Amino acid sequence: MTGKRYEDWVLDDPAGQGIEVVRPIRDEIRRRVEGLVDELLPGRA
Repeated sequence: MTGKRYEDWVLDDPAGQGIEVVRPIRDEIRRRVEGLVDELLPGRA
């Protein structure tokens, strides 16, 4: 469909994990979201 895009990100499940496991997962999600925003909205301030 035009105007739709699906991303399928394989990530570890943080459920029941300690903070030392969750932080890298969180950081990876942030990196991917920021990259996607940069791709979809180039030149954003």
